[in-house]
Amino acid sequence: MNEFRAIAIVACVLIGLFFTLVSTVGVLRLPDIYTRAHTASQADTLGAGFALAGVALAIGTDATAVKAVLLLFFMFVTNPTAAHAIARAAHEDGIVPWATEDGAEGAHSGAGAEDSGTVPADSGGDVQ
Repeated sequence: MNEFRAIAIVACVLIGLFFTLVSTVGVLRLPDIYTRAHTASQADTLGAGFALAGVALAIGTDATAVKAVLLLFFMFVTNPTAAHAIARAAHEDGIVPWATEDGAEGAHSGAGAEDSGTVPADSGGDVQ
C-alpha cells in the first residue's frame, strides 16, 4: 500500500507540473487578455490542484493535510472567478478580442498587431 501511495503522490505532482507548464506557456504565447485569462484560470487551477492533492497525500491524515484540501477547494472556487472578473473588466473597458484576417469579429487590441498578422477591427460598436 505504501508503494501505491508513493506512485500516486509522484503522479499528482507530475500532472500538476504539466498543467502549470501549459498554463505558463499559454499566458506567454496567447494573443489577448481573454485567452490568457482562460488558460490561467483553467490550466493553472488544475496544476495547483494536482500539486496540492499530491501534498495532501504525502502528508497523510494530519491537520495540515486538511488545510491543503481546504486550500485546494478555495483555489477551485476563486481562480475561475478572478479570471471571469478580469475578462469582464477588459470587456467593459472596451478591449476587443483578438481575431485573424479570416473575417472573425474583433482584433488584437494591443501593440504589435501589425507584427502578428492581424487586422484591427473598427473601434466603434460593442463587442458581443
